[in-house]
Amino acid sequence: MTTDERWLEGIRVLDFTQYLAGPSCTRMLTELGADVIKVEQPPHGDPTRGAQPRVDRRAGQHIQQNRGKRSLSIDIRRPEGVEIILDLVGEVDVAVENFAPGVMARRGLDYDSLKARNESLIMASVSGFGQTGPLSDRPCFDLIAQAYSGVMHMTGDADGPPMFMGLGMADTNAGVHAFAAIGHALFHRERTGRGTHLDIAMVDALFHMHEHNVNAVSMTNGEYEPMRQGRNYSSLSPAGTFKGPEGWIIILCTHNQMPYLWRALGRPELGDEERFRRNDDRITNRDELTAIIEDWMDTFATDAEVIAALEAERVPCGPVLSPADAMGHPHFIERGVVRDVDDPLAGTVALPGFPIRSTDPLPDRPLIAPALGEHNREVLGELMGLDAATIDALETDGILGSKDR
Repeated sequence: MTTDERWLEGIRVLDFTQYLAGPSCTRMLTELGADVIKVEQPPHGDPTRGAQPRVDRRAGQHIQQNRGKRSLSIDIRRPEGVEIILDLVGEVDVAVENFAPGVMARRGLDYDSLKARNESLIMASVSGFGQTGPLSDRPCFDLIAQAYSGVMHMTGDADGPPMFMGLGMADTNAGVHAFAAIGHALFHRERTGRGTHLDIAMVDALFHMHEHNVNAVSMTNGEYEPMRQGRNYSSLSPAGTFKGPEGWIIILCTHNQMPYLWRALGRPELGDEERFRRNDDRITNRDELTAIIEDWMDTFATDAEVIAALEAERVPCGPVLSPADAMGHPHFIERGVVRDVDDPLAGTVALPGFPIRSTDPLPDRPLIAPALGEHNREVLGELMGLDAATIDALETDGILGSKDR
């Protein structure tokens, strides 16, 4: 029965995903109350179950990506396993997969095959390059998507090599795009009764993040050449990272905010100097302005003192935090951006929180990452009516698998 607390309660998801891009989508569906059944290939399941770090053979990445899901460990390389899945499709609303294009079709589990069993099914396929196009059959990992999308070209120093982002940006960004698309597809189905196949590519999702690089190339007939900017934001000055007494500090001032900075520096006369009067002048003389700012910062003992002085004049600024620093920041803790969860094997683990806030908040449910095949009997008995003897036979035959982790 649907309640006001769990937005997706009553929505059932068949989750064929593994690693990061797909699971980062279905973990968000789980948090909104969907019943997510994670289909895992025996004997090992999702490869991230073995990722490091692990405590008591329990991987942190598995805990983060799969809390609250039910694990059905079934061999979909065998026709018997495929037939069970096809029967199960009639009991679900959504299917999500992130295999390379063609893999699901070779197993008889592509959208057309699933739709034949459930006309209203919504299926999301998350891949590197998408289901169509000249690159669709290429293997793709996060760094490759960053490279193709232009993100890597825009990261690093202008006179240095392109650099990749130090987190799973392409995977998780595609997962969030899939999460959003599924929500709108469910809304569309409510109005039309029709299911659909959603094609989400890591490269497409990253390319979509360019704020002006694409239109600027087009509107200048190629005269504008997007280039990585190193520590300085090319369109504004001062804007970028500045060396503080302990670490790095971000400052970004628009033209109207420059009087705030001059006051913070105790140098209001700088605003009247020709070299700093307009933004174009400040860009031309960026090195001189950077030296003035960093010399001023060096008069403080700590970065916190620098930031306090800037904030007192409402200068837009902030510290460059490491993930470890961010985890302990009071703002992150109060908003639940970082949260502690209890796992029966690994103990207390800090994880990123659910990234969406609402006036109709979701309950903080005690979600547990499943052991491999933990819910075989529950899912097949509850949804398909298989009796214990039949399930026993499937286990004996190796079609079903399980482990205690």
